[in-house]
Amino acid sequence: MAGKRVVVSVGDNSVTPLRPKRPCPECGRPSARDTYPFCSKRCKDIDLNRWLKGVYVIPGRDNEEETEDPPASTPQDQE
Repeated sequence: MAGKRVVVSVGDNSVTPLRPKRPCPECGRPSARDTYPFCSKRCKDIDLNRWLKGVYVIPGRDNEEETEDPPASTPQDQE
């Protein structure tokens, strides 16, 4: 069903969803509008917990150098 738009008729009005329904990435149930792309607050919180614990990681370079020099101390800082 990827790429297909579903038109829902309600009386005289036709409503086209902005995005197709997708399964919840945690449990596979249909996603809900309030918690998209998840089906519930529970699945949303499970995903957030995994990010906070470090289960999900965005790769980066290990040897990143600082781009800015540390600020120089001024005589006022020494008082």
